[in-house]
Amino acid sequence: MNRLAKSLARLALLVAIPVGLAGCGINTIPTQDEATKTAWAEVQNQYQRRSDLIPNLVATVKGYAAQEKEVLTAVTEARASATQVKVDASTITDPAQFQQFAAAQDKLSGVLGRLMMVQEQYPDLKSNQNFLALQSQLEGTENRIAIARRDYNQTAQVYNTTLRTFPSILWAKTIYSGQKPAQLFQATAAAQSAPTVDFGTPAAPNANTQPGPGQ
Repeated sequence: MNRLAKSLARLALLVAIPVGLAGCGINTIPTQDEATKTAWAEVQNQYQRRSDLIPNLVATVKGYAAQEKEVLTAVTEARASATQVKVDASTITDPAQFQQFAAAQDKLSGVLGRLMMVQEQYPDLKSNQNFLALQSQLEGTENRIAIARRDYNQTAQVYNTTLRTFPSILWAKTIYSGQKPAQLFQATAAAQSAPTVDFGTPAAPNANTQPGPGQ
């Protein structure tokens, strides 16, 4: 009977240890780490969606405004630069790599805004159904990117806080000492203006047009 009681006591202890550790938050850090990586994957997914739209958009604009070579070239080059930045799950804890990725995407956002404003100079382009469809998809993608970045930042902030606060900091300094804080997207001037493209910008006045009274 004593032998059975001792066995049951050992079994209870084996069960109690992981339960107790779980209650102390030992699983919180890896759980939030995975959530952050999932949110980061969604950011990458939305940027990839935008990248996939660009070739068709450039081709459509080129068919109506081939003379806008500077803008078309800038968009193509910015897209190429953005896609050349290799990223994976480790990027979120590498400040240099993360900033390189964010800067390349923000640059692409800026030149895309210039490309979309070209339409104001070309009435035929403004009424082209293919262009209008691409324009709508791009606007939707920019909104999705903004949401994905916001959700990632929120998830990463929770994870970073867990690494620095009690009692989870005890695990962060011992069992999970290799875990690094996640980088956050910063609201640069380019990033703030990118999703809001002014589609109502009037066409530039003709050089031969004389200003009217009061102008």
